[in-house]
Amino acid sequence: FSSTPHLLIQSLPTLHTPELNVLRPKASFRLWLTAEVHPRFPPILLQSSLKITYEAPPGLKKNLLRTYESWTPEQISKGGNLARAQSLFCLAWFHAVCQERRNYIPQAILGWFLFHLSELAVFQWEFVHGLLESAIYGGRIDNPSDLRILRSYLEQFFSARLLSSSLSAGQRGKGVGRIFPSQISLPNSCSISVSSKDDMGGKSTEKFGLPFTVLHVISQLRVLSRSVATGSKFDRELWSNGLSPVLNLWKKLNQGSTLIHQKVEPPTEGQKSPILSFIALEQFNAIRLVQSIHQSLAALSKVIRGTQLLTPEVQKLATALLNQECPVNWQNKWEGPEEPMQYLRAVITRALAIQVNWVERASRQALLSDILDLSELFHPDTFLNALRQETARSIGCSMDSLVFLTSWKSPIAQAKLQVKVGGLQLEGCRFDGVHLSENQHDSPSVSAVPTCYMAWAPQDLLAPN
Repeated sequence: FSSTPHLLIQSLPTLHTPELNVLRPKASFRLWLTAEVHPRFPPILLQSSLKITYEAPPGLKKNLLRTYESWTPEQISKGGNLARAQSLFCLAWFHAVCQERRNYIPQAILGWFLFHLSELAVFQWEFVHGLLESAIYGGRIDNPSDLRILRSYLEQFFSARLLSSSLSAGQRGKGVGRIFPSQISLPNSCSISVSSKDDMGGKSTEKFGLPFTVLHVISQLRVLSRSVATGSKFDRELWSNGLSPVLNLWKKLNQGSTLIHQKVEPPTEGQKSPILSFIALEQFNAIRLVQSIHQSLAALSKVIRGTQLLTPEVQKLATALLNQECPVNWQNKWEGPEEPMQYLRAVITRALAIQVNWVERASRQALLSDILDLSELFHPDTFLNALRQETARSIGCSMDSLVFLTSWKSPIAQAKLQVKVGGLQLEGCRFDGVHLSENQHDSPSVSAVPTCYMAWAPQDLLAPN
């Protein structure tokens, strides 16, 4: 069964009562419980269960693909009903938007609500509106403002007007309906292999109905900076003039570096600590990303020089770069800045920092004693999870019993392992008691933060509130 902890938390202790523990179920019996993280979740039940952590894929497009992978072609094209296939698309889009809006708390939504793929197992369309609003999604929301947002989405994505206009347009052969305000086309086929060519990138806030005017202005400025021809056809002079800044920057960034020629073996499963395993994997992925980018830019350079034939891959790469957009195949490997030149700088900066700082510190066992800059990592959240796992191993406890602690004043007394993190910044506020030195340049919107101690410690060692 599925539970929402803030609604059913009182009933969970009954799952580990002595009466249930003496039962002898069939060997094939399994009890599945899906739940969000909750401080009052019974620790005994958690420790006695096999745990699987599910994280929604980042970005609207990946979220949509994940949903469609959970459906069979027969479920989508059942009976050749186009309205059904389009309704399923609306449901998948609605589910993705609900998950992605959580990245913009509190501007987009006030509460942190976790929506699983299990919510999508609804096919009685005459009850969809009521089920989604009153039970499946609305049942997880306890904030009136967020509930109004949910209702507005339901009115946009699940309306007879949207589907009927789409079907009418499709019968006339003049296109298909659009989901306001994202301008995403409804599919005009029952086949799962047919996908919309609309931009489904996960970082465009207008797809969530968010009035972030600054991002809109930036996108308009990018449009103004583009060439008249955007790479739809090969033009050697246009490509050479438009792409030379990117190619020259990449060459400059790699001067004196061995990253593009360095050979590194994939990390192997061994007896390394979780932190050392993370660093080895981070180094491997960094070098592989740099070399992948180098191969694609080298192929582009050869096409411009006339020493290699134009391929569809190079065409897509050139079109994206001429449009001041980061290529999709780069973003699939690491979701960084959307502007190509910023992306390249960020990749090289992190790859070199991992080589020089993290690998070197780990080799002399100084990683946990030096001040670390998490912005040097491609996956800083994974590093903190590795620290959590290593802490659990060192003190012989369950990871579930650890809580995350921070301190700006002094080391954390309850922690056996901790890291010192520097380079943190606050946006939109100031940190009390911080006085900037002469070489620090603060701004009205961004201020520096002192070095922070971070650690994981057992819950039972913390003083009561």
